[in-house]
Amino acid sequence: MADTSNQYNDQIEKCRELFIKKMHDYGSAWRILRLPSLTDQIFIKAQRIRGLQKNKEQKIAEDETSEFIGIVNYSIMALIQLDKGVVEQPDMSLEEATQLYDEQVAKTKQLMLDKNHDYGEAWRDMRVSSLTDLILQKLLRVKQIENNSGKTLVSEGIDANYQDMINYAVFALIHLNESAQKPRN
Repeated sequence: MADTSNQYNDQIEKCRELFIKKMHDYGSAWRILRLPSLTDQIFIKAQRIRGLQKNKEQKIAEDETSEFIGIVNYSIMALIQLDKGVVEQPDMSLEEATQLYDEQVAKTKQLMLDKNHDYGEAWRDMRVSSLTDLILQKLLRVKQIENNSGKTLVSEGIDANYQDMINYAVFALIHLNESAQKPRN
């Protein structure tokens, strides 16, 4: 599992670097987004990935990797919004946003390590397309919870679903990275 932890850190670092660069370019404009808006952004990314996986032809030269990175970053933004609330104007410095990002990653990674222990790294035998489907399923669950004003009877809350989406997206990034490194015959 040490390998998983290191691979997880490597993929999160790529996501974090992009988050920081976008914070530099745009500031914390994302702080005005309500949770359903962030959920919809993640949904768009997941649908695009599914389209890339199903379609033989694509008209925009981007691969799944950038979309999975987007899922990670938007999910972390959503977790921050859950904790801090939505604002009317951007209000967060790069330093504060990065600190909150790192805190959410630490919680989410610990969840991954705990589940990975219990499930025996089952994700390693999964296809990237299955991870995509699981992300879409989580998104549909989140949308339903949002439609229920955040109330659930027996299910985990929105935060756990965002954390699972982050972990599934990181697993997909690890798979894609491993595939890219395999020698082609």
